[in-house]
Amino acid sequence: MSPGRNGVLMITAHYNTLPHSEQISCQTIGRIVSFRFDPDCLGSRRPLSLACFMSNDNKGAVVQVEGLCKRYGDIEALRGITFQILPGEVFGLLGPNGAGKTTTIEILEGLRQPDSGSVMVCGMAPAQESAALKERIGAQLQATVLPDKIRVEEALELFASFYQHSVSIEMLLERFGLTEKRRSFFEKLSGGQKQRLALALALVNDPELVLLDEPTVGLDAQLRRDIYALIEQFRAEGRTILLTTHYIEEAERLCDRVAILDRGQVITLGTPRDLVQSSGQGARLEVRLAKPVLPSRLMQLDAVVDCREAEGRYFLHAQPPAPAVAALVRFLEAEGNALLDLHITQPTLEDVFVQMTGHRMGD
Repeated sequence: MSPGRNGVLMITAHYNTLPHSEQISCQTIGRIVSFRFDPDCLGSRRPLSLACFMSNDNKGAVVQVEGLCKRYGDIEALRGITFQILPGEVFGLLGPNGAGKTTTIEILEGLRQPDSGSVMVCGMAPAQESAALKERIGAQLQATVLPDKIRVEEALELFASFYQHSVSIEMLLERFGLTEKRRSFFEKLSGGQKQRLALALALVNDPELVLLDEPTVGLDAQLRRDIYALIEQFRAEGRTILLTTHYIEEAERLCDRVAILDRGQVITLGTPRDLVQSSGQGARLEVRLAKPVLPSRLMQLDAVVDCREAEGRYFLHAQPPAPAVAALVRFLEAEGNALLDLHITQPTLEDVFVQMTGHRMGD
């Protein structure tokens, strides 16, 4: 057990010291801390590095946002959002385009002034203490635009010159897989290489807090996984991360807690698991039948919570799913109908979003 960055407790343990659960807690210095581990590692003898973060009050928060509002003319970009980010956690802002995610990031960086509300980042007010704050945060914006003819290593050297303290350029090139591209012009980089360079630039000052605005937008599945691995490395180092995204699977995989934004408001906040479980949606059954049937009749089946029909398919939420499937088969047999297709999926944050807003993320 050793002290980590920003009061984050770094613990190394072997598999046989951990209980078979995904959340455990320990008492240390009079405070309760919680920590994460990968249950897939149980049964191996790999040591686990676990980042712990305090959960006792707001005073230890790296980011504290209260009642934040921002308007652009007639458009209310932010409508009183409130959240906090604790040391060592990956916190996600999940929502569709136009929800207010980028505006929030820009206010936290000190690039925009809020109309009202309060913001504290690393104990500082971004608008008033931007020079001191920039030494402690790193940011990857949604679109990183550099001069076409700047070389990769030149960009890193330029950004390093902006800070009182910076890390080794050689280390960044190696870590982000850019060593062979060090002399390449920015315009010659692929989309994935540009994104890796953007992340390297965000870490050039060894920041406590990393702000990532849609870090995988426009990338293919493999490149997304590569970026996910890098973000997970940031977490393992004890860095605090704010991630904005409109990808459901990204938030579920990477984030310890998620604030779901829609039209400038936080509509719910919690761990991905807790949000899904609290929705009460149950598993989703996607069904295609030989003959049409009224959704209201399917709603009467055992364990079915709700049902809707779209383009000839029926979408049922069931909790638990097994009795609902059995009841559906019996119902179809009695009606002389036939089941042509059936897909069962567990609920996701998308289901939570639809339940609370009445529309889908991409609508």
